[in-house]
Amino acid sequence: MIVPVTDPAVLEGYLRDASNLRGHAERLYRPRTTAEVAELLRDCQAQALPVTVSARRTSTTGGPVPMGGAILSTEQLATVHSLHEVDAGVLLGEFQAHVEAAGRFFPPDPTSRHECSVGGAIVCNASGSRTFKYGPMRPWVEWVEAVLADGTVVQADRSTPLPWPVPQWKEPHVKTAAGLYPATNLLDLLIGSEGVLGVVTRARLRLAPLPPAVLAMLVFLPTRESLLAFLPRARALGPRAIESFDRRALDLVRGRLPEVPAADCAVMLEIEHDGEPPLDPWFELLTDVGALVDDTVVATDDTQLHRLHALRHAVPALVNEIIAHNGVQKVGTDFAVPHDRLGELLALYDAVPMAAVCFGHIGDSHLHLNLLPRDAEELGRARALYFELARAAVAMGGTVSGEHGIGRLKKAHLALMVPPAVLDGWRQLKARVDPAGILGRGVMFDRG
Repeated sequence: MIVPVTDPAVLEGYLRDASNLRGHAERLYRPRTTAEVAELLRDCQAQALPVTVSARRTSTTGGPVPMGGAILSTEQLATVHSLHEVDAGVLLGEFQAHVEAAGRFFPPDPTSRHECSVGGAIVCNASGSRTFKYGPMRPWVEWVEAVLADGTVVQADRSTPLPWPVPQWKEPHVKTAAGLYPATNLLDLLIGSEGVLGVVTRARLRLAPLPPAVLAMLVFLPTRESLLAFLPRARALGPRAIESFDRRALDLVRGRLPEVPAADCAVMLEIEHDGEPPLDPWFELLTDVGALVDDTVVATDDTQLHRLHALRHAVPALVNEIIAHNGVQKVGTDFAVPHDRLGELLALYDAVPMAAVCFGHIGDSHLHLNLLPRDAEELGRARALYFELARAAVAMGGTVSGEHGIGRLKKAHLALMVPPAVLDGWRQLKARVDPAGILGRGVMFDRG
């Protein structure tokens, strides 16, 4: 039997995630093998002891934050077995570097890819900027080994039938990571399940050829109207990413990025292409929409690309620093809407009566509005604003979570977009797979 860690000083490091939600736990387990995970879950099922799966705790939804019981950390499941096969606890960025050294490419690129684990990315169906071209984790996962809540070890690919009835429902036609997938096989059910059905311990991943070159641009647009005119034609030019940063985000990083023009602009876009596309169509488009053409930055070598990537990562990092300094929980939207409703969503974001920063994956009409409450009173207002924005996004045909999942913090928002009968069906599925309700208790949905 694995010996648990009970030292409060060690446990403290596992009680928060990036949302700044804090929990509590009595013990910590760090299994090294699938067999140890199975033994642990069988024992906890017999005791009806709650178990929260913890990976690298980059989640912004409170999913890996324990509310009592035991923590099961996957950090020591950490072997890269081959170019295609990897343990769940391996850092995603380390795996990507490993395969790129061999001339291959694993496209999913969540912002936290150098801090998050492969298994964590699978169970929340993570995505990132390159999702615009390549999609999220789901299509790149070919097989997983997992341990169900009762200790049963399963190996699943897309030919593995579902052992239980799974509710079928219509997800919105946008980028989404909200709720259990309407799967027809066991693999797709486990991907994006946020650890409520089982613990992914190992995966086989699909790779692509490594792009021979990457071109990136920083583009500055003066108005909302120019942005909305630019996006449809830009999407048609075939980039792999279109990322946006509003003027409030630019104010945060202006001192770190001298390329930001002194002239006022509504938004900065970072655009990436695999290969070396002709620039003439881009500059023709920029001229047509009234962009600040002379301020456009084109990056082609690795040093320039890394600089732009550092900028992209600096904005959310600075937002997290502000939230931590204010001592409140993070309140950041993760909504995606149909392209033809993006203008409405942006107008709602502009009208929010609170300090905020907006950035994200505008190619997918998926943006993060980060509200910046300064105290408990403003935090209450921020949460109320968030709920109303979630309701509006769903009414537009969108999702309450484009990539972060539901966790503990977004269950009320999930109920805005998922029919009650489907939620009841998920609870029934959970009861069949996890009779004592030990695994991920309180994550995604509550027991009925």
